[in-house]
Amino acid sequence: MLRITDARTGEPIDAVPARRSLTRIEAHVERDDLSALRVLLVADVLARTLELGGTPVVTVADPPAELRARADALGIRRAEGDRSGAGPALHVLVPGATAVEGIRVEVAPVRGTADPALLRMVLLAAPRRQPVDFATADLDGARETLARWRKSVATWATRPSKPVPERVRQELRAAWEDDLDVPAVLEVLRRVEHADDVPDGARFETYAYADRLLGLELTRDIGAQR
Repeated sequence: MLRITDARTGEPIDAVPARRSLTRIEAHVERDDLSALRVLLVADVLARTLELGGTPVVTVADPPAELRARADALGIRRAEGDRSGAGPALHVLVPGATAVEGIRVEVAPVRGTADPALLRMVLLAAPRRQPVDFATADLDGARETLARWRKSVATWATRPSKPVPERVRQELRAAWEDDLDVPAVLEVLRRVEHADDVPDGARFETYAYADRLLGLELTRDIGAQR
């Protein structure tokens, strides 16, 4: 069960009262800037996390058209529904924003500019309550890691299939169910990448499974000419 820190109290709380209970995720955005884009991204990853745990989700947002286009480019799924819908609500917003009753999932601001192809990777690599400044972010490292992982996944896909090792599955779930700790998910993938006891086929399945949460298109290059 996902435990999330409620910014109202600073305490961890169950994200939903019960599994399989329809949950509304409301992303509060008004401006077209990177901080608002990060709000939409966190709402998207939060929805993916709950869905992986078997909880049905409806995401609500009304971004400006320019922000919607930028979100589409990052693979952020379009929101649906309306704010009057039934069910418990999780409000994803920047600090200081107002919201109706419900759990507040706060997202720190973003400064600077970066290659759109790297935005999702860089923002996922930082804890959501940690501000991001692209002037000091490791953009080269993010670019190299993303390219290497996509190439490796394409290679691993040609090997005999093996299931995700159960201990690795548990590590991934423990990470993303612990206050949506996406940086810890990425760290699990880094360990699996070099683990001597994980066959290539299992590496492929692990990365494909984790990418259901990350949305980094890690399987994009499968079958591409090399």
